[in-house]
Amino acid sequence: MSDSRPDTASDSTKQHALIQALQKNVGSVFLGRPEVVRHVLTGLLAGGHVLLEDVPGVGKTVLAKSLARSMHADFRRVQFTPDLLPSDILGVAIYDQASGAFEFKPGPIFTQVLLADEINRATPRTQSALLEAMNDAQVSVDRVSHPLPEPFFVIATQNPYEFEGTYPLPESQLDRFMLRVRIGYPSLQDEKTVIRAQQQQHPLESLEAVVTGADIAGLQAAVRAVRLDDAVLDYALALVRETRTHKQLTVGASPRASIALTRAAQAHALLAGRSYVLPDDVKGLAVPVLAHRVLGGEFGADGGMDERERIVKDIAEHLEVPI
Repeated sequence: MSDSRPDTASDSTKQHALIQALQKNVGSVFLGRPEVVRHVLTGLLAGGHVLLEDVPGVGKTVLAKSLARSMHADFRRVQFTPDLLPSDILGVAIYDQASGAFEFKPGPIFTQVLLADEINRATPRTQSALLEAMNDAQVSVDRVSHPLPEPFFVIATQNPYEFEGTYPLPESQLDRFMLRVRIGYPSLQDEKTVIRAQQQQHPLESLEAVVTGADIAGLQAAVRAVRLDDAVLDYALALVRETRTHKQLTVGASPRASIALTRAAQAHALLAGRSYVLPDDVKGLAVPVLAHRVLGGEFGADGGMDERERIVKDIAEHLEVPI
């Protein structure tokens, strides 16, 4: 009798090759910050969405575009501005005189990879238009629900809140982002390399896709199969619960945050070539997954991110790690 079991080793080798190719391709354009690339890919493979935040000019849009171009998938970019309306993103139902019925004209959100550029320059009303899409992968217009393509991934960029012309993201919107990632400045050598690389043409212009949407869907399915032992799960839950009892926090991380943290840890493990989650996967993701989901009495949704990150990092540093 022939063995009909799937070739697990072969699948693992193929998954690792796809991940390596994706990391290398994005890293060939977005230079010098591999941890940032890993965090963005963690969000993608975990089936979540990623918010990139930093000052203008550090490569947020370049990172988003390089990831989109590395995937042979449908890609749309929406530049968020104060006059942008929800219908400009979602679409609108238009009356067709010939048929005597309303016909839905889908907006740019009907894509596999959506770059929401400078998302906090739009009004909260327009920002909130993304809530259903990011949570349920569908859009409802005139009481009719329209499913979005699979996979569906939102990578948004935003400038710091104190910059002119920005609106704070509502807490419910922030909670829909699995990870919030800061870019940071490149090193001197990396900055020099970036300048040299763009003297003739931008590296994005020659970047080619190395994975398909089907490949990403397969990797997302593989993430769910990564083993999460009870001891590691208990550690993740302990981290989340500490945010709910911390004396400087008035709002802790929600159960959605617990799901996000564990799923992101599974994706991080797969990126590292493992079929099981380590406590370090959870600990290393505590700040990008949890810090934007907590609130304190002295800082609100419109600021205090440095303090939130410090508190979550302090919790992760002092909480006992299982062996």
